[in-house]
Amino acid sequence: MSAPTRVLLVDDQPLLRAGFAMILALEPDLEVVGEAGDGDAALEAARALAPDVVLMDVQMPGTDGITATRAVVAATLAKVVVLTTFDRDDYLFAALEAGASGFLLKNAEPEELVAAVRVVAGGQALLAPAVTARVIASFAARPARAGRSDLHDALTEREREVLVRLAHGESNAEIARHLVLGEATVKTHVSRVLTKLGLRDRVQAVVHAYQSGLVQPGG
Repeated sequence: MSAPTRVLLVDDQPLLRAGFAMILALEPDLEVVGEAGDGDAALEAARALAPDVVLMDVQMPGTDGITATRAVVAATLAKVVVLTTFDRDDYLFAALEAGASGFLLKNAEPEELVAAVRVVAGGQALLAPAVTARVIASFAARPARAGRSDLHDALTEREREVLVRLAHGESNAEIARHLVLGEATVKTHVSRVLTKLGLRDRVQAVVHAYQSGLVQPGG
């Protein structure tokens, strides 16, 4: 049996931390290894406890969650899921740019929180469906930008197809079904796309696909 996923909780409200801890404690494959009430304490705890996943609040006294996310990602191997009560685009994009692998609103259902920890710990990135819609809507409202054909030329035709599917929010299983491929093959293509384009994860791939013009919102 594999070791449980180690989780660090970061929020300035002890009651919320206790609630998250109770939810996660019900899962045998998840273990809360520590808590922190501000960004500085979060970085210190992340370095000391080596969590696999950090659940990070945004608005905290002192060092905020966005700044702390950037520091934790730079200094440790932990994946960060940003949690906030504020459904705001500036927080969303700041979190993604800081290196967060997931973004959830605090009004998500308990099972969504648990699933987010597992998905991110497994090396994938996660955006709540409503958040993904916000990302696409934001790009739809922006002026068209010139395509990055120089980067896309490095991709094979199949890799470009996979990237487009990623941008539409499809899972590896869905991509495999639509392109009539094995899931292992899709996983390999995704890995090559990220490597060739210098991207960290699927979230960055989605953002890149829209920013570069490879995918048009609504297209």
